[in-house]
Amino acid sequence: MNLPNKLTVMRVILIPFFVAALLYDNGSSQTMRVVANVIFIVASLTDLFDGKIARKYNLVTNFGKFMDPLADKLLVCSALICLIQLGQLPAWVVIIIISREFIISGFRLVAADNGIVIAASYWGKFKTTFQMIAVILMIFNIPALKTVTFIMLAAAVVLTIVSLVDYVAKNVEVLTKGGM
Repeated sequence: MNLPNKLTVMRVILIPFFVAALLYDNGSSQTMRVVANVIFIVASLTDLFDGKIARKYNLVTNFGKFMDPLADKLLVCSALICLIQLGQLPAWVVIIIISREFIISGFRLVAADNGIVIAASYWGKFKTTFQMIAVILMIFNIPALKTVTFIMLAAAVVLTIVSLVDYVAKNVEVLTKGGM
């Protein structure tokens, strides 16, 4: 269990604490929203550092390849679902984002079964960054930043769709290999 993998595991362990803080008192406690945001930001930063450390020091593992994207999905999807419960986010936005994650995960499974490795794309990295920034802004829920929050969320949704199209277009052979 190297440092990047420990950071990934830490991100997963932080999720229930984040959810509890965000949903404490149905999200009306500003103190707990700050606590939730601090936890979310720390967890998000572990995503940045685990990959950089793994690549820089040649610590890339199969565990990390599997768990890192899964930890990201769990963190962001947990936040988005909580924001629906708090009445801050329409369900259709979350459906688009979660659907993309299921499609890409299925796509990667089919690719792996055919011996094809699908690398993360820059579109996917941008998507994750914009999703995380949008979540942070929504948790803070500052009225003066409502327009900025909307723009970040809209950009996250657009990047979610663009990254899906990019993955499929660049890896269409995954769907056609084996007689499909």
